[in-house]
Amino acid sequence: MVQMSEFESLFCRTRLWRSVARRFVVPRVLDGGEVGPQVLEIGCGSGAMAAEVLAQRPGIDRYVATDVDPAMVRLARRELASQAGRAEAAEVDGARLPYGDGSFDTVCSWLMLHHTITWEDVVADAARVLRPGGRLVGYDLPDSPRARLVHRVTRSRVRMVAPEELARELVALGFESVEVEPLGVADTYRFSAVRPPG
Repeated sequence: MVQMSEFESLFCRTRLWRSVARRFVVPRVLDGGEVGPQVLEIGCGSGAMAAEVLAQRPGIDRYVATDVDPAMVRLARRELASQAGRAEAAEVDGARLPYGDGSFDTVCSWLMLHHTITWEDVVADAARVLRPGGRLVGYDLPDSPRARLVHRVTRSRVRMVAPEELARELVALGFESVEVEPLGVADTYRFSAVRPPG
């Protein structure tokens, strides 16, 4: 997996980012759907999204926030320190999750699939660690001139994920109730899919 650029890393620690996450992103992505009680986040960055999800969903028993970048994991640990016993942060490659099959009720990815480069491997491993009936949720950026420009300027190594590509991959992996649709925030799209029960 690839680490975020320094600029992106700094931005995801700002109050602006926290405000956008709290007011627009988390409510629209989760959209009243079930989350938890056991949650895995792939690519947690500074832990800002994890903190917002935990604040909005008190029924979560365990939230494991993972990132490949050790600096981001340290920040996430600080961010989630007040949630000790309920949340943890770990240095993990999203394409090689060190968790057993069927370990989580929800796997989420907040604007990170395009940073993983091998996003198909990430989604496949997310499917593996989901329990039957578990839900994959998140949001990302489509391939667009604006997204390419932003990543060129920030010197980020990315592989954009077209919404229709993601939907096809989720169906091919056997997910049900696949939804990939515009989020309504800065050209992003949200996604949700359910691992078939039993």
